[in-house]
Amino acid sequence: MNYGEMLDKLYEDPLSVDSTDSVEYLREVFEFHLRATPYWRRISNELNPDLDEIFQGRLEEVFEKIFNSGLIVDEDYLRHNWLEFVPEGYSGRIRFYQSSGTTRERAIGHWDREYLLASHLYLRKALDEVYGLNDLYNDAHQMRAIAHGPYGWFQEEISELVWSYGGVLYFIGMETDGLKKVYETQGLQAVLKMLGPLVRYTTRIMEKDKINTVRSAPPLMALFEPYSDSIETAIISGVGINQAFFETLREKFEGTKLIPLYGYYLFGDLVGIHMREEFWYYPNYPFTLVFPMRRGEDGYRIVKRRERGRVAIVIARPEVLVVKFEDETAVRTPPHGPFKWDGFGDPERKVG
Repeated sequence: MNYGEMLDKLYEDPLSVDSTDSVEYLREVFEFHLRATPYWRRISNELNPDLDEIFQGRLEEVFEKIFNSGLIVDEDYLRHNWLEFVPEGYSGRIRFYQSSGTTRERAIGHWDREYLLASHLYLRKALDEVYGLNDLYNDAHQMRAIAHGPYGWFQEEISELVWSYGGVLYFIGMETDGLKKVYETQGLQAVLKMLGPLVRYTTRIMEKDKINTVRSAPPLMALFEPYSDSIETAIISGVGINQAFFETLREKFEGTKLIPLYGYYLFGDLVGIHMREEFWYYPNYPFTLVFPMRRGEDGYRIVKRRERGRVAIVIARPEVLVVKFEDETAVRTPPHGPFKWDGFGDPERKVG
């Protein structure tokens, strides 16, 4: 498998991937990993999954059969045995990244460089279609951005995005390990004390440069309030995104485009839409599939639209295949705007 063929065939328009293409793509990825990847080769020998049966039917049916065929990866096993998920002899350009560690112990996962480019195509297309950023930033009006976040995929992804608009970026790395627990138990001031250098450098930049775009976590948006008149776009992800926060942010950043994203170390950012009192996120098909599920007497089933279930994810790419549940619940949401597939809304996770 290689990204060149897939990007030419499936990803000329990232928002037009259909469910039939996704099923065909998924089968190809599973066949490859069951043959070439140590973990999946062992699972194939133990379970001998019937791919002909699994990959029959609609995408939702295929998704359910994947989860009901013994193919779910244990979170702790993945966390401590990540090398078993790298295909043997893989010739792409792989980099290992850490998860943020904001809510639980850090994990390690890998991306191919080509996936970074595919993820960027999805992000750029979705942000232009939903939020019109291509109309705002151009040769006559340059994007000038600050981004806060952990080093790794986050830095690379936001850099590609800003550069694609002809912009310049200040990236200020931050230590995020245990951040959510500190915020929930000790409050904003404890977080700002923990991130002292970030606070100082952010203030210095805001006083010197004409920043019009920011990417940060909800608690840190307080740093930009004195400069709210100049902030045109605020991209927000991480701890604390809810209706009350967004309403407060709208009052303090009047006229600013507020864009929620859902980030995860194994697939990057997913674009969100604020729907009245909810936040709906849409995966980058066919590389990432997300459905809330519940377990019944006959196995796991995708919940009906507008119902809440446990977040189930299939991450399927040439360099990595993971089938897993998150320790998180969400509502299944219908297609909306440019997205032709279901998403998930209002994810909720407990802090350990």
